[in-house]
Amino acid sequence: MNLSDSWTAGQSQIVRVSAAEAVFKAIRTAIEDGELRVGTKLSSETALAAQYGVSRSVIREALRSCTALGLTETLTGKGTFVISARVSGDLVLGHYSARSLMEARPHIEVPAAEFAATRRSAEQLEEMRGILELMAEEDDPQVWVNLDAAFHGVIARASGNGVFERVVNDIRDAMVNQSETINLITGRARQSDHEHQEILAAITRGSSADAGHAMAIHLSAVDTALSLIMGEK
Repeated sequence: MNLSDSWTAGQSQIVRVSAAEAVFKAIRTAIEDGELRVGTKLSSETALAAQYGVSRSVIREALRSCTALGLTETLTGKGTFVISARVSGDLVLGHYSARSLMEARPHIEVPAAEFAATRRSAEQLEEMRGILELMAEEDDPQVWVNLDAAFHGVIARASGNGVFERVVNDIRDAMVNQSETINLITGRARQSDHEHQEILAAITRGSSADAGHAMAIHLSAVDTALSLIMGEK
């Protein structure tokens, strides 16, 4: 082995990050390091897009995560302002906080998955399978999180319980925001794909116990990711 081979063998793998993740980390670091102080108004989406060489949709995705972490606030017609130099103790996900969402979801989605295992129709099963196939090939983070929410929505509908279905539909936007923030910061999308496949496999087998268990594992992993983001673990 020559010296170049030896050097190459010792290098760690390069981890690819999305454009939104790179922009988010740059803005977050600038805020936490004091380069962007509390009260500072950020440049417009157009200016930020030009500065970072990305699209405005990428900037919007990064800013949504900054807002979810409690670092910034966007005021309609006025712009986005830095409101804190440190991550909030809870994430803001639309109408619900992350903690409220995670305290409630296991009580709704675990039994929904259990019922879905014995009540789902062939059409609903095929719909779940189709969504997961799309998710496995999807590179657009925004499309992926909407498919994620759709998958959970089909399970709630397949449970045959109208209360579960209505509640999951009601929190759908918050679930989308939650997934978007988690994936941007922790890169959990592919792991979620695997967890979703386990849920689908259990529902396909008609095993209520396995379906509930697989959903509980998935939601626990999401909760762990949120706790890490909020500095609780």
